[in-house]
This record gives sequence, C-alpha cells and structure tokens, in this order.
Amino acid sequence: MRDVFPPTPLQRNALLSERFNAEIYLKREDLSPVRSYKIRGAFNAMRKQMGQELFVCASAGNHAQGVAYMCRELGKRGVIFMPVTTPQQKIQKTRMFGGESVEIHLIGDYFDDTLAAAKSWCDREGGHFLSPFDDADVIEGQSSIAVEIEQQLGRTPDHVMLPVGGGGMSSGVARWFEDRVHCLFAEPAGGACLRAALAAGAPVSLDHVDTFVDGAAVGRIGAQPFDVLKQVPVSDVLTIEEDRICTTMLEMLNVEGIVLEPAGALAVEALKDVRSWIRGKTVVCLTSGGNFDFERLPEVKERAQRYMGLKKYFLLRLPQRPGALKEFLGILGPEDDIARFEYMKKSARNFGSVLIGIETKRSENFVDLCARLDNAGFAYTDITNDETLSQFVI
Repeated sequence: MRDVFPPTPLQRNALLSERFNAEIYLKREDLSPVRSYKIRGAFNAMRKQMGQELFVCASAGNHAQGVAYMCRELGKRGVIFMPVTTPQQKIQKTRMFGGESVEIHLIGDYFDDTLAAAKSWCDREGGHFLSPFDDADVIEGQSSIAVEIEQQLGRTPDHVMLPVGGGGMSSGVARWFEDRVHCLFAEPAGGACLRAALAAGAPVSLDHVDTFVDGAAVGRIGAQPFDVLKQVPVSDVLTIEEDRICTTMLEMLNVEGIVLEPAGALAVEALKDVRSWIRGKTVVCLTSGGNFDFERLPEVKERAQRYMGLKKYFLLRLPQRPGALKEFLGILGPEDDIARFEYMKKSARNFGSVLIGIETKRSENFVDLCARLDNAGFAYTDITNDETLSQFVI
C-alpha cells in the first residue's frame, strides 16, 4: 500500500480535546489521494484480482474515486455506476482520477437502485464486481486504518468513533481492534441501517433513505460487515440527525480549516452524545472523507442555523392597511435580521400572506420575538420544522 500512497495523518485536535476534556485525535482519511478511505479497499481487492482486466462498481462517490484511481494506477478498465443525485464534485473527481481507464454511468436516485443496475450490467457484460463494502478483500483493505492508528499513536486508544454506511470500514476496523478498543458507531438518522439490522437480527432494507449524507446513506448494511458487527450493543450505535452534522461541518471549516463532507463530519459530531463516556480518555475520530462540493455550502449553513435555532421561517398574516408592515418591522429585535420576505397582496381580502425568514444571533431571541408578536396581535405560524411546508415553500 505504501507504494501507492502514504499513511494518512493522525492529529490531536486541541479544540475538541479541550471541549470534551479528553485526548481527541482525528484520523484524517480526508487527506488520502482521493480524499477518503475508500482507496484502501479498492487497492487491496484489485491487487488480489490482478488477472482481471475489467472492474465494475457502484458508488455514491468515494468508492468510485478509489476504484478509478486504482484502475489508472494498475492499468485496468473500470465501469463505474453512480446515482444521478451524486454531487457533481464527486463525479468530476472520478473522471479526473480514472481518465481514459474508466467510464461512468449515472443511474438511479438512490444508491440501492444504482447497485442493482451495476450488478445487472456486470452479469450481462462480465468483469469483476467490486462491492463498496460487502466484500472480504475490501473490508480487509479498510482495516489498514486501524493498523495505522495503532502504529501512529504507539498504543491503542480507549475509544474509536467510526461512521457507518454499508459497514465495510467500520467492520474492518472493529475486527482489527476486537476487544482491545471500545468502538462506537455513528450513522445518519436517514440511513440508520446498522441500528435497524441489530433490531431485526439480520440486515434489513430501510423504507426510506435521506441522501444528504451521501457517503453514508445506505439503505441496507452489507451481509459480511453485519456478520462482524452483529454483537455490537445497540447503545454503541449513535444516530445523528442530518442537520446536526452541518454544525460540525461549518465549525471544522471555519475554525479548523478542515473541509469535510457530511459523512466525514459524522464521527466528530457524535462525540457530543458520549461526552460522559470519553472524559479523560483517548479517542480517535475517523474523518472519513472530504469530497465536499462547495455549491452545497449554502444548504449546509441553512440546515445548521435551523438546527441551532438561529433561523426560523414564519407564515405571517399581515393586515392590508397602511403602516402594517412598518408596525411589524418595529417588533423585530436589534439582533434579528430578515433573510427572506415574500408578500402576496390579494384583492378583496383584509389580510395578506407573508413568508418571512429571520436570522438572529441567539436562539432565545425568538422567544422574545414571538411574545412581542402575540402581544401586538399578529397571527403567525412557525413552519421551520414542518417538513412538508418546508419542501414546497422554503
């Protein structure tokens, strides 16, 4: 492996260490040649199949880049299937890494649809199918992360926080450490396939998958990874809301200068849920990927603000009389800022509908604002957390 790329850094993070009163290290897989750990599994699986000339895979982005990189490195041909919803940054990077060695097919809105299409193509056309996580050689390759952690730290940590998608990396690392390290597993709320499998006693398909955390948005954990993880206590599996992850993405970018994709920030955000467990301990968080398309930054900021209670959306019933808008503006506090305002005046009605977005510096400001609105007799509805209205209106 060292002939292809160097070890990724293991860095103590002063900000997190002070915040959690622990020794927090980041295993920077976002600094690999393809900005994720997926190059490890692709390297190991492909080197064991050197007689093959064609490799086929399905990926939401990071596995695709690892396979593309190794295809060009080893002089092999690759056919890569990716969901239509894959961020453009990951598609472009896959083309860049693979060059003329790979061809890309964009099929399916969800990863599981893409996976089925890739397997079907492979059955018809031939080639070696390279699963992103449900493959013994891929799992073995990802476990090299654990080997490096132990070598770089000079000992085993007390805890390792691992993001979970299909389970290939998390099972590989957990198997290497076995009972020597307490492994904790973080998965997005919209793709909690490990927790679902543990509850059912076997891998199950989720009814719905939220694709925001695209690097970990998997609807069914792999059979081989689950065979390793099936004894994990449910209490060691942390389910993290997608909007929460955005807060860590912004902090890592603005404070630490570290660019993380949603899945890459998953393990760091999960530290908040085990604060009492890790106090005084040595903890390694895997920053699994940094393939972030900056066109998504406004969405990340929006979701983070809404989660922290710093931004809200209201439907306001505004009287259609002169001075009504001025009266409303006078109710806003000194730290309240209008971020969106849409007013639709309808004839023959006494009131107009206003969609208004307000940003503020402290979440408690909204308590005071709503109290002032109530006292002034304004009718309004907070639609910030109304998923249906948010989709169509915001």
